[in-house]
Amino acid sequence: MKLKVLILTISAGQGHNQTSKAMKEYFDESKIECNILDAYEFMNPLLADAVEKGYLFSTKYIPKPYGGVYRLYEKNIPTIAPGFGRTTNRMFGQKLVKYIAEYGPSAVICTHPFAALFVTYYNYKKKLPPFLSFGIITDFTVHPFWDETMLDYYVIPDALLTNQVKKKLPVLPEQVLPFGIPISTKFASSMGAAEARAKLGLENIMTILVMMGSMGFGNIAKLIREMDLLDGSFQIVVVCGKNERAQRRLKHENFRHKTHVLGYIDYVDILMDASTFIITKPGGLTTSESLAKKLPMILTNPIPGQEDRNMEFLLNNGAAMSVSHTFHIDDAVYCMINAPWRLKAMTDAAGKIGKPNSAQTLGEFIAEKVKEK
Repeated sequence: MKLKVLILTISAGQGHNQTSKAMKEYFDESKIECNILDAYEFMNPLLADAVEKGYLFSTKYIPKPYGGVYRLYEKNIPTIAPGFGRTTNRMFGQKLVKYIAEYGPSAVICTHPFAALFVTYYNYKKKLPPFLSFGIITDFTVHPFWDETMLDYYVIPDALLTNQVKKKLPVLPEQVLPFGIPISTKFASSMGAAEARAKLGLENIMTILVMMGSMGFGNIAKLIREMDLLDGSFQIVVVCGKNERAQRRLKHENFRHKTHVLGYIDYVDILMDASTFIITKPGGLTTSESLAKKLPMILTNPIPGQEDRNMEFLLNNGAAMSVSHTFHIDDAVYCMINAPWRLKAMTDAAGKIGKPNSAQTLGEFIAEKVKEK
């Protein structure tokens, strides 16, 4: 059977889309036909807009209620979300069913549980052509809603999550693939810190990278001011993403330490090579990229829910420190600067968990399984 791949994503946060792009990048480089489709956007643009805006509003403006609903569903307490998924599939799904039948994929990859619910629902109704189905879990936890899906394989970030998967998903061991969250192939290669700093025009000293997601969440200026009070020879590189307000504000501030302020960029991989450690939100993609680069992390401002779970996993497995109401950012940075043994232990842990070739590993597995059919 010829390998032809369809990736179904849903725009609720950037992680699902970034994972989709990473897989398409691999398939394109391998000359394998692949298409990405935002399932809800294709079915009904108004539906897609409502889901995306609802997610962004909830996580940015009412994160505690969002986290509360997330935890309710983790405990199997009924909420409206699963019913919402089933209803949207019944109301709008026929258009996507027709597209899949015409496209004729040999493998379908779902990077969001709602896309996986669509595949599960229409496979049960026997309205989809035969193909191998894959679900990619894009955080270091098994999200709610995945337990209502039935796919052929599930990709998880690390084998250490296997026990959690066994408890939450009715799958056989061979259906669980601990390949890592797929990230861009450029994170699979590295250069030395000195070389990377020279390439970026930075001094060859301890370099602290600050990234708060593509939207630049949190009070970045306050965070920089607090660690700027520390003594020591270090520089700070801040990536504000699409938060232009934060970028303008930081550029007008005077800091004791050299601080480089950047907007939305496409060379995060080189910045990570140049950095000693990173301060970031615990999103699944950014932390996976950091792990691939063996980069220790200080985690702050998690979105209640899945990012809390990411933080738990990374803390419990030694790859990160976290900031709290009683352990501030300057306390965490001070430890990083003054405890080289801690920095080394975190670097080693990140190296053990990191999956720099995650996209390639999954792509090769899919190609082999399709060939066997």
